Amino acid sequence: MTIPVLLIINGVLFLSLLLAKRWLAILPLIALVLGWKFIGVTFQIPNISSDPPESGLSVLSYNVALFSYPRDKNSEPPTQNMIKWLQDNNSDIKCFQEFYQDYSTPSRNAIKLLGTETGYEHTYQIIEGSQRNKSYGMAIFSKYPIVNEGRVFDTKRNNGVIFADIKVDKDTIRIYNAHLESMSIQSQNLNNLDGIKENYRETLGKLKRGQVTRASQLGILEEHMRNSPYVNILVGDFNDVPYSYTYFTLRKFMENAFESAGSGLGFTYNRVLFFLRIDNIFYEKPLRVFNFKTHKEVDYSDHYPISAIFDWDRPLEKTLLPENQ
Repeated sequence: MTIPVLLIINGVLFLSLLLAKRWLAILPLIALVLGWKFIGVTFQIPNISSDPPESGLSVLSYNVALFSYPRDKNSEPPTQNMIKWLQDNNSDIKCFQEFYQDYSTPSRNAIKLLGTETGYEHTYQIIEGSQRNKSYGMAIFSKYPIVNEGRVFDTKRNNGVIFADIKVDKDTIRIYNAHLESMSIQSQNLNNLDGIKENYRETLGKLKRGQVTRASQLGILEEHMRNSPYVNILVGDFNDVPYSYTYFTLRKFMENAFESAGSGLGFTYNRVLFFLRIDNIFYEKPLRVFNFKTHKEVDYSDHYPISAIFDWDRPLEKTLLPENQ
């Protein structure tokens, strides 16, 4: 989790010592060389020549944190700006984690507000809550027809993976929406450094348990994707950093949209540990990605939305995924 901070520190030290003509500059340089494989997954230089195609497929992923609704049903939701931003966002496909649906309250009927009222006639949601007419979990909204759908797994605790096969003109693409096992750390413990210090032992234990669980979930997901008859796009909240087993396992057979078309550091976590990139968009070739973006101007949740635009040569043909190494 501290790798991006260490890379930045060593980079600053190297430049400072180099400008001062100190031989000690070789020490942070050695550290940067040893960590070279982590630099590409941490920082990207903008590619100004990658203009998005007119016929591209735009995909949005956003952990909306249950829209942060208050407990009092009659109080005004503090996140109407989030709903308004999502209504104005014109992505062809929108994938949500920690999605909240309340059929009994018009102002919280997210399927209607973000779906039928804004031109997204095709939706798929899973994982129902215990309250009548209310549910929480995951959702996929699409302007294009969903011809097949299903769940890869779910834990009944707001985590899981779902998929939808979406017909785009004459091609079909499978969209996976993932919310892997969370760190199970209360958000209030991450709002300030004192909370982190006080709970560090418990926090380390939860981080370890989360890593083990995500590795198991990843095995199920990987097998499912290898058996997919279509080219896959995988989006979501992975609750893991780009230096993890989860991330590098996926990179063995998928491309990462941030690495291909992102810019800057791309951090997606909106809390005191701001240097985390735990939300991702992965994709398979022959898809090409353009204009990946982390929407840091949208700070209504503890995650920032991410989006990317894809294009491909028609017709789209799936290539065989490499076997496990």
